[in-house]
This record gives sequence, structure tokens and C-alpha cells, in this order.
Amino acid sequence: MDDEQRREAGMATRKAVLGEGHVKRAEANRNAFNADFHDLITRYAWGDIWQRDGLDRRTRSFLTLAMLLALGRDDEFVLHVRGALNNGLTREEIREVLLHAAVYCGVPAANHGFKLVQETFRAIDAEI
Repeated sequence: MDDEQRREAGMATRKAVLGEGHVKRAEANRNAFNADFHDLITRYAWGDIWQRDGLDRRTRSFLTLAMLLALGRDDEFVLHVRGALNNGLTREEIREVLLHAAVYCGVPAANHGFKLVQETFRAIDAEI
């Protein structure tokens, strides 16, 4: 794929995982300062890495949640909780990610993850 094809594929994947609304808001915040970054993540993360055949989207969501939790990237973690649900993970599977993280990332990280996930679930339930 060339850069334009990667950008198009990346935008489609980004919308499928994170939702049209999130992508629309993110694109509305695009400006001269951050445009290159938006282009980079759309082409590279979403248009290349998330497109690879080696892992399906569900598995990528499992990994992404665990890594973001381990790194303490709360905003991105919450965003990807929603994305994981869009990719077919169940709430029970997300709970399992947090339990697994308690062993490998530490109890404080998992405890914080449970707090963030429960807040996210409440917000999602309120939207329904």
C-alpha cells in the first residue's frame, strides 16, 4: 500500500474501533501544529499495524488495554476500553485483562484500571 491507501485504510479502522464520533471530534481538533501527528497515527498505527494479518482486532484490543494500563496512559486506556467493546470483547473479558494485569503490572495499576473501566461502563450504560 502507498501512503494514501494506508491513510484511507487507517481511517476506516480507526472509525470502526474508536467510533465515528471520536474520530470526528479528533479530526475537528486537527490544526497546523498537530496535523502531522494525526497523519502519522492514522497511517502508521491504524493503517499499518492494526491492518496486519498476524493478530485479529480482538487480540490487538487485549494487548492494547494491557499495555496502556501498564504505562498509566489513562485517557488512551479509557478510549480503548470502548474500542475493545467495539472489537467484540465482553465486559467479562475486559475484567480478565485487569485481573491478569494485577499479577504482571501490579495491584495498584489493576485497581486503577477497575476504577476507570467501571466509570467507562457507567458512561456507556447512561448513553443507551
